[in-house]
Amino acid sequence: MSLNAAAHLVVAPVLLPMLAAAVLMVLPDRLRGLKAALNGVSMLASLGLALWLFAGLDVVTARAMAVYLPGNWPVPYGIVLALDRLSAMMLVLSALVALGALLFSLARWHRASVHFHPLLQLQLMGLNGAFLTADLFNLFVFFEVLLAASYGLLLHGGGTTRVRAGLHYITVNLLASLLFLAGAALLYGVTGTLNMADIALKLPHVPVADRGLLHAAAALLAVAFLAKAALWPLNFWLPAAYSAASAPAAAMFAMLTKVGVYAVLRLWTLCFPSTAGDSALFGQPMLVAGGLATIAFGAIGMLRSQQLARLAGYSVITSSGTIMAAIAFDEPALTAGALFYLASSTLAASALFLLVELVERARQIEVDPPEADQAAGRLPGFEDYAPPADANLDDDQVALVGRVMPGAVAFLGGGFLLCTLVIAGLPPLSGFVGKIAMLGALLQPRELGPSVTVGWLLFGLLLASGLLAAIALSRAFIAHFWATQDRAAPQLKLVEGLPVALLLGACIALAVMGDRALAFTRATAAELHLPSGYVEAVMGTQPVPRAVPEVSP
Repeated sequence: MSLNAAAHLVVAPVLLPMLAAAVLMVLPDRLRGLKAALNGVSMLASLGLALWLFAGLDVVTARAMAVYLPGNWPVPYGIVLALDRLSAMMLVLSALVALGALLFSLARWHRASVHFHPLLQLQLMGLNGAFLTADLFNLFVFFEVLLAASYGLLLHGGGTTRVRAGLHYITVNLLASLLFLAGAALLYGVTGTLNMADIALKLPHVPVADRGLLHAAAALLAVAFLAKAALWPLNFWLPAAYSAASAPAAAMFAMLTKVGVYAVLRLWTLCFPSTAGDSALFGQPMLVAGGLATIAFGAIGMLRSQQLARLAGYSVITSSGTIMAAIAFDEPALTAGALFYLASSTLAASALFLLVELVERARQIEVDPPEADQAAGRLPGFEDYAPPADANLDDDQVALVGRVMPGAVAFLGGGFLLCTLVIAGLPPLSGFVGKIAMLGALLQPRELGPSVTVGWLLFGLLLASGLLAAIALSRAFIAHFWATQDRAAPQLKLVEGLPVALLLGACIALAVMGDRALAFTRATAAELHLPSGYVEAVMGTQPVPRAVPEVSP
């Protein structure tokens, strides 16, 4: 696919879910089957479109970028959508997670309340728009779209716990949105523009007298984005909110957190690069310190969590802190590893939220005596069977060798172990590849902006957080799969197992194609740390000339 063709399709990831949400909204609730089918077709189309755009940019060895002007107004006065490697990667991640959430919801959650399907599409629309927009005002608009949809998804299913967590979640995000709006207004007052590329051009020329206002605007925006990215100490709301949400909503929220990370990465590297004069790398010490504190907070939270859902929530916090601390070093090699880790950890966290419900539901099954015999390996008619004297027996004197493991238990246990490997960064899966890439970059302290001591601190925290995550998840695995006693095998539907397999399969594919994936993230990091290409592409895009009607004599 050529970049010219990609330019006309840049708006499609926003239009497709918007139109799907509009159609799903007007369909009556009694047609749930039709709504589910239409939602599924739209999700598959969104994934196919994202993969097409991603592949079209990946084949270009030079700077790959497509810019689209929806209103055909000249830059920087009109709306601008820009597709580069980073936004293309985020589009694919959003589509994968959204498809997994939808498939899982078809088992029962889409019937829990009305408007689940349009809310899911609106969530995807907001995510895609935030990743594609090239100006701050529309970033704010798409933020509000995805947040409004997330409010409904969080409350989906009802219940006191969800309402209480939802009120906290809504309050925090409304305050963050207020700071976002104030920061954008202040930045417009200083620079006279909200186009990101135009801001990057004008920022070095801001008078010294206005430099304090500029930094105040940047600080307000940073607080708004970091609250959404769950950076410490602005992340107190996340474990309660994500653990209270339904499984498909929580899986989507794992992607929602990365929008804040994306916003910081995009604006910080674009507007405050090392060549920005007096504002070069503004806020770097706070970003590094906040990222390191978030890693420690998330890892300790995982270790102390007794509920699987809260453990999954803290894993999202740990991944956000890891990515934020890594990109704040302003080192392309470290950013490349962080981007790989971003994709891997997001997919694993979404899969873990889906697995949490299946595992917790299995624990609630009451076992009748005959079923308990079968669960323990004692088949009907063989209750008095005596195993051989040399057989390996468990505590109930039942032979361990030859006992059949139910397929659902094997699937859940295997999926949980794969999530453990990815989140903890253990070999041979994709989490290990991302962490090794970051650790390798940290072993080159001469290229790092912060001090060598801070680099070694991040190095140690990456190892320690992986160890604590492995301990916490292994403990949960033992409690839920080994110490199950006489529990009946869980009932698992195909539509519930398929999204887990999809997300974890993507993690396995990342590990198998690690070289190609890392080459892509290295190219992405190089583009981010050399923002002149983005600025030139956006500012150099011209409107399509309007046809002048011929006047007949």
